[in-house]
Amino acid sequence: MDISYILNELGEERSQYFNAVAPPIIQTSNFMFPDVETMRRMFPHEFELPIYTRGNNPTVEILRKKLAALEGSEDALVLASGSAAIATAVIANVNQGDHIVSVAKPYSWTTKLMQNFLPRFGVTTTFVDGTDVSQFENAIQPNTKVIYLESPNTFTFELQDLAAVAKLAKAHGIVTMIDNSYSTALYQKPVELGIDVVLYSASKYIGGHSDVVAGVICGTKEMMRKIFYSEYMTLGGIISPMNAWLMIRGLRTLPLRLERSARTAAEVVAYLENHPKVRRVYFPYSKTNPQLELAKRQMSGCGGLLTISLETDQIEVVDRFANSLKRFLLGVSWGGHESLAFPASSGYADGTAQPGDTGFNLIRLYIGLEEPEGLIADLKQALEHI
Repeated sequence: MDISYILNELGEERSQYFNAVAPPIIQTSNFMFPDVETMRRMFPHEFELPIYTRGNNPTVEILRKKLAALEGSEDALVLASGSAAIATAVIANVNQGDHIVSVAKPYSWTTKLMQNFLPRFGVTTTFVDGTDVSQFENAIQPNTKVIYLESPNTFTFELQDLAAVAKLAKAHGIVTMIDNSYSTALYQKPVELGIDVVLYSASKYIGGHSDVVAGVICGTKEMMRKIFYSEYMTLGGIISPMNAWLMIRGLRTLPLRLERSARTAAEVVAYLENHPKVRRVYFPYSKTNPQLELAKRQMSGCGGLLTISLETDQIEVVDRFANSLKRFLLGVSWGGHESLAFPASSGYADGTAQPGDTGFNLIRLYIGLEEPEGLIADLKQALEHI
């Protein structure tokens, strides 16, 4: 299906709402029935029909159709945050006594889900080096129900071989999940590589304007129905119609924003790779990435998110660099119109680190929609403070 059609036409039955070009925000909690018999007939079909906005809403339904088609999946569910989407999908596929194999160092709230929350209910997780498929194979137990991926991985962007892991999981009857927020469906197609469930923090590229928090689950209709009638409806982590509408708006320009961000990021990476005060650049398409061949094979493009390691072992120097940035805002998210910097040093509460710990010298940079010359000039002047 043509991407332009998906983003601008699919699911938009304009004749049903006064031929308006933009779909309406159906801002209602409740939907009425003409009679008791209709109500009785509709109750078992809330996955498809609007009864109560906690389950199905027409504005959200338009968004679901677009996201599923973009992903190449049969259906999608939209939730109030990326964390809600991840937790809902994982919880729906495990029971007490089950086991998860996860890539090491996933997103912080995913880590908390697996290390702190799920063990309270008898679900354990083994974290493995995702760059080696044999690590996943060796970690599988008879009670393993989920293999959780995040490729590229958070902060330093290591990759997993998605097709190889999917093949391994299918041989053992294990559900595979991936957080695909870094690439979006435009630059990586996990479903085509055999992954069962694809997850997003849609607050990032999909929303794209830093004005909405949302999450997405994509997969088969059977899987989405299973999640809908259990964890989705029970836990109630729904997105509001207004935020769904904002995401529909954001989708219109997704290819343009990704292309601009990626093009500028490539220029920034080229500059930073040759700077003497930058120890390393972490970026899937970097010429120094040992997994570059895999990145080119399973990703059709690389967005605007990268990390640099500064040539220093002092937290105060990292802080000084970050505080010197003028065009890059200091912030924790990414994927909007504005360029951002997130220094790892901000996670060291007292401003000190243990001997030998150099993790604080990492700074994640998100390249927004500004001109590359201005961003490079800003990085240049900040690096002079090292």
